[in-house]
Amino acid sequence: MLKKILVPIAFSSYSESILDYALRLAKPYGAKLLIVNVISEKSLEAVEKISSHGYKIDGDKYVATIQEERIALFEGMVERLGMADDAYDYKLLAGDPAMELLRLVLDEKVDLVIMGTKTRELRHIFTGSVAERMFRRCPVPILSYRGGDVAKQLRQRAQKDIDQ
Repeated sequence: MLKKILVPIAFSSYSESILDYALRLAKPYGAKLLIVNVISEKSLEAVEKISSHGYKIDGDKYVATIQEERIALFEGMVERLGMADDAYDYKLLAGDPAMELLRLVLDEKVDLVIMGTKTRELRHIFTGSVAERMFRRCPVPILSYRGGDVAKQLRQRAQKDIDQ
């Protein structure tokens, strides 16, 4: 029985499609979505490094600005999708994305993860990605969302492979 579905989003061009798909999957089960975005620790380390070279960058202000922007993007998606307030919880975290997601899976007793893959090169669709790390380590099922352009590209690639 699905009670809680984790949906990591990166505010890519198809994040809204992932949310829409997850919402439609959750409704018949009465499952709640736990939607999360993680500010990568690599971004935070870059700000620290630049700051250490004498440039005036306020790391806390950077994080606050990113948080405000992402919350606004998220609220826009929620409004466009017509999501009810009780259908989801939203978290904005900072750290290593895969580790933060794994922590949520365990702490929040997640039953399923729905996530997209993020790459422009199909031959490297999982290499080095958060999705790959999640697929290797996650103790619950992961549904890999394949909508829009990704699905189209994968269909073309599969057809090409079959035709060879």
